[in-house]
Amino acid sequence: MIEAGRGRRGSSGSEWRRLWLGIGLLATVTLVGTIGYVVLGFGALDALYQTVTTVTTVGFREVEPLGRSGQIFTIVLILAGVGTALYTLTVLLELLVEGHLGWAIERRKMDKRIAALRGHVIVCGWGRVGRAIARELSAAGKGLVVVDNDAERIATIGSHLYVHGDASDDDVLMKAGIERADALIAAVSTDPANLFITLSGRSLQPDLFIVSRAREENSQPKLERAGANRVVNPQEIGGARIAAFVLRPHVTEFLDVVMHEREIELRLEELHIEERSPLAGLSLAGAKVRERTGALILALRDEQHNFITNPTPDTVIQPGRVLIAIGTPTQLASLARVIHDGFADVGDTA
Repeated sequence: MIEAGRGRRGSSGSEWRRLWLGIGLLATVTLVGTIGYVVLGFGALDALYQTVTTVTTVGFREVEPLGRSGQIFTIVLILAGVGTALYTLTVLLELLVEGHLGWAIERRKMDKRIAALRGHVIVCGWGRVGRAIARELSAAGKGLVVVDNDAERIATIGSHLYVHGDASDDDVLMKAGIERADALIAAVSTDPANLFITLSGRSLQPDLFIVSRAREENSQPKLERAGANRVVNPQEIGGARIAAFVLRPHVTEFLDVVMHEREIELRLEELHIEERSPLAGLSLAGAKVRERTGALILALRDEQHNFITNPTPDTVIQPGRVLIAIGTPTQLASLARVIHDGFADVGDTA
């Protein structure tokens, strides 16, 4: 039922609006009829009962005798009410028969779940690249919303939250919660489409972190000018990785295991140094990060995005820098606490 609804989601939204319109009109007719019969001298409950029996044409007798004005009012009520009731019933049957009602209910639940998200990632494009991105984000416990305009691809999306539509459309991105998102990934199959998605995302959220896919080398500077923070060419990265397996197979496999294998007790992590961090202004030797947490600092990145690799002990941990560290989840969690709270709860591991 849901899969069928997914294939017709464009018309489903229209028919759902028609159903609410019909219900609203029927409620209005019922209210007007009730008020009218009250004016004609009926009690409130009798007026409502008379209105319902008249609109539904069940054929019960009048609660109170009707004069000439009452008869005229009843004729008008029948003409308006029967048409409205038939319209509403027809739309409801269409929704039930075609499976739209089930999808509409599912869609409303999903919209509520999306509205509750904060700090999530919007993945535009549910092709091979988009699916691979979603797997990695889900494995890391990161919330995500998929946007795609192909109903057949959306039908294979599984348990992920999604919005069906053109990702370059501002309204579609707003439905995906772009104003509350941490990042936007433009991963559709063509560079022009990714360019428009990037432009739309940047205009809606100036501080959003945007990663865009590029198929052609000459598209990278255009995507960066459009507002992408990072541009990734999957073909180029794939080629470099294949060559790395030939040239340095053990190093490459080690990095793959550290980055993607969740069963081993070793991780690479990045941690930001805020102004209020107790480590700000200390040297690596003075902070004794390795001794106190067990985590190893591989590199620092400054605010100009320059890397300081294999930093010396006298390297100062300046506010605004990013630490690139390697260690077990426990060691990295300890390092994160040190960065935020200092050494009060962390003992030396040496």
